[in-house]
Amino acid sequence: MYAHYSAYVSGIHRSHLATHFNNEVTESITHAATVRAAIVKLDGEAITERDSTVIPHTSDYLEMLKEAYKTEKKASETYGRILPMIQEIGDSELYDALEVIYFDELRSVEELRMMLK
Repeated sequence: MYAHYSAYVSGIHRSHLATHFNNEVTESITHAATVRAAIVKLDGEAITERDSTVIPHTSDYLEMLKEAYKTEKKASETYGRILPMIQEIGDSELYDALEVIYFDELRSVEELRMMLK
């Protein structure tokens, strides 16, 4: 979604938002690598399968920001549910790694909330 929006954002907000969306791409790749490593560490099978959520094609920057907000909100809630499970198994290294991602997601939610004001 972020790569798509960075390509299609236009107008006076293009410079700022294209950079913002590209930074989110980089963050997402880093998070995915951490999660894959966690899955392997827990003897799971890491798969790469895109979420079925439709990415609305738009050139309206407000719609892009609203979609990004929904995505970040969902991600923060997901990590919020995962952390207690990791804490329960007692893996403090893994907990710390996923907590960093959780806080990144919360910061993104807040940043997008402020951009949408």
